[in-house]
Amino acid sequence: MESASASAPVSLTQALTTFDETWSPRIVTSVNDYDVRLAKAEGEHVWHVHEDTDEFFLVVEGELTIGLREKDGERAVVLPRGSVFTVPRGTWHKPHAAPGTAILLLEPTGTPTTGDAHDPVPDHVDSTTGHNLGVTGR
Repeated sequence: MESASASAPVSLTQALTTFDETWSPRIVTSVNDYDVRLAKAEGEHVWHVHEDTDEFFLVVEGELTIGLREKDGERAVVLPRGSVFTVPRGTWHKPHAAPGTAILLLEPTGTPTTGDAHDPVPDHVDSTTGHNLGVTGR
């Protein structure tokens, strides 16, 4: 399955069947200079920060919790299915997902999934700028 063009819509449900890796997003389409990425998520990601861009999350399936390090301390934002949240640029954050979670991300093309700075990256997290649909990660 390839990413969408002007004449080929992408079914997110079908796209999710084309890969198994978690925290390894697939690029489903582009909007101007942004990638629309679809990822399966389970367990913890890694604390990281995007210095120059916000990061948009939409929960397609399951539930996502995003830990945030803000000037007043840490807090967690819980996103059930159908919820959206934008992490502001310069904010350290760490997503954590329940089993069976799928998320849609909107980020400038070429943005690494582990940000500009990050804690050590565990083996189950793919530090990537996204993969085309149908291409396996790691």
